[in-house]
Amino acid sequence: MLSAGHAVMTRLLELWRQVDPAPPAFLPSYPAREQARREAHLDRYLEAVEAELRAAPRRRPQQAGAEERLTAAFRLFAREALDFEDRHLDLLLAGGFTETGREFASAARLFDPSMSADDIFQANRNAWTANGLQIMLGLPARLTPAIFGYSMLYPCTDNYLDDPRVSKADKRAFNRRFGARLAGGRLAPAGRHEEQAWALVSLIESQYRRAEHPEVFASLCAIHRAQEKSLELHRGAGAGAGDVLEIIFEKGGASVLADAWLAAGTLAPTAGEFAFAWGVALQLGDDLQDVAADARDGIRTAFSEAAGREPLDAATNRAFHFGDRVLADLDGIGATAPPAIKELIRTSFFMLLTGAAGEARHFYSTGYIRQLERRSPFTFEFLRSRRRCFTRKRGILERLVRAFSVSDVSREGPLPLGLPAIPEQYSIAAG
Repeated sequence: MLSAGHAVMTRLLELWRQVDPAPPAFLPSYPAREQARREAHLDRYLEAVEAELRAAPRRRPQQAGAEERLTAAFRLFAREALDFEDRHLDLLLAGGFTETGREFASAARLFDPSMSADDIFQANRNAWTANGLQIMLGLPARLTPAIFGYSMLYPCTDNYLDDPRVSKADKRAFNRRFGARLAGGRLAPAGRHEEQAWALVSLIESQYRRAEHPEVFASLCAIHRAQEKSLELHRGAGAGAGDVLEIIFEKGGASVLADAWLAAGTLAPTAGEFAFAWGVALQLGDDLQDVAADARDGIRTAFSEAAGREPLDAATNRAFHFGDRVLADLDGIGATAPPAIKELIRTSFFMLLTGAAGEARHFYSTGYIRQLERRSPFTFEFLRSRRRCFTRKRGILERLVRAFSVSDVSREGPLPLGLPAIPEQYSIAAG
């Protein structure tokens, strides 16, 4: 399955329309006293992070035991506040996710020293999605050249496409040339942005030969086409109401389907269908997170279309039930995968939706937000206040990335995850 077949897309669109718009009763409930207890644990964990960062400027935290202390603090927080068990924590901390996160930050810093911490975290989220798929498919979670290259491609290209100094004609030309490079064209890069994008495609090619893995590259072309189609989501761009959902579903599904191909190299049809459906569910979560910005900027999604005109209660309930139905297929896809990964995937998805709705509370009825807040381990006001505090503490995210990434290796030597060396011309710090 290289992209959504007609039957798969029809099934998912029909599922969205048919799922129950009632509140998600399957979520756990948290009394106020229990929320307060969990919030205290989150505060203690955040204090531990700040304390280590304050002490970190003149020493490598890995050499001074900071990583061990932060790991212990996270284990305590996750057990007490999120109900994680040792099997969940062992999977997160010793099962590859922590190591790949560190390797990803190091490689990203070497590839583009000017890349922001926000962009690195966003790109790393995709790598962790691929890691989850690796585990589901019976593979070890590790950062590969292909996963790194794909995860970095869209932050790198988006920075160029979002640059207001670049003309629309130049952006269209880049999209055409980028699509040709993904399809195997040997175009000489024109400009630094193309040098970087071409280098990332080369990383994927270093792991997968095109002649032996045509499906891998077909999946990359599919997500590129879906990204181009998503431009039609801008109001006035011509997409009809019936097209909006299909464009959204194709974009989200194609993205995670590409993750699956890059993670495994080969893919059974049922695994491909699950990856596509999971990508759709994750896209709905991302769109809910971005509902305020999308409504402001005129980008049409399942949520921004109604935002401000009617409460988003029913649409959000549909997203919960849609995700629940999609994730019910986890057992069939990862029959031999550890139950902990399936539980983590479910928990993280529902926390994503709950937190996104709490952040966009003004788009909901008061009664709905009160009901949903009882399904969150933390009150929405607490989360908002800690998020504001985190944002005000200048550079804390940047310092976290710098503190726990390898910065003392040569750009011309091997990357910390065994990727090929990055030539000098592929770094925007060059020259």
